[in-house]
Amino acid sequence: MIEELLPDAVACAEAFDDPADAVLFAEEEALIAKAVDKRRREFTTARHCARQAMAKLGLPPAAVLPGERGAPQWPAGVVGTMTHCAGYRAAALALDTEVASVGIDAEPHDVLPDGVLKAIAVPAELAWLPSVSAAHPDVCWDRLLFSAKESVYKTWFPLTRKWLGFEDASVTVDPVGGTFQARLLVPGPFVAGAELTGFTGRWMVRDGLILTAISV
Repeated sequence: MIEELLPDAVACAEAFDDPADAVLFAEEEALIAKAVDKRRREFTTARHCARQAMAKLGLPPAAVLPGERGAPQWPAGVVGTMTHCAGYRAAALALDTEVASVGIDAEPHDVLPDGVLKAIAVPAELAWLPSVSAAHPDVCWDRLLFSAKESVYKTWFPLTRKWLGFEDASVTVDPVGGTFQARLLVPGPFVAGAELTGFTGRWMVRDGLILTAISV
């Protein structure tokens, strides 16, 4: 599903369960030696997806270790992102000669827990949510907003190596076209000589999941 949201230059792989043949490199195994089963399964399968995406790019399998702020460290010349939630894991990778950065997120299609929306939404987002929710009640727009902001951060961080808070971007959603716009409320990174003032992403709701994705 996730490949439907990204350009052809991005290699994607996803899983809806945890395959028995998914294995880790020794250095990855060391990171989760004491992890609970749930964490072990999502960690392992996400990296299994990442190595499938590497193969699609013609690259050999490689360990994916967490780096600064937990961001995955990819092989030289590769940009990428991973996500996981209950019943879904995915990775999306590209060559840095084709794509500057990519971010994906998956969430269960359900309303956010109490209190989360106020913690992640800026006033402009709180203003459009009621009308969109009333017009299209079949989508959990608060959760979609959260997912979009997660994809924004995953795209932003490799370009800047800086933190981006939920309050630092304002998202608007096209409820019919399956796209969203994220306007940065802080100075943006420079890509190909031009400053980015925001990101354009795509979203879908299918099979009990919300998926969002951005590529630059």
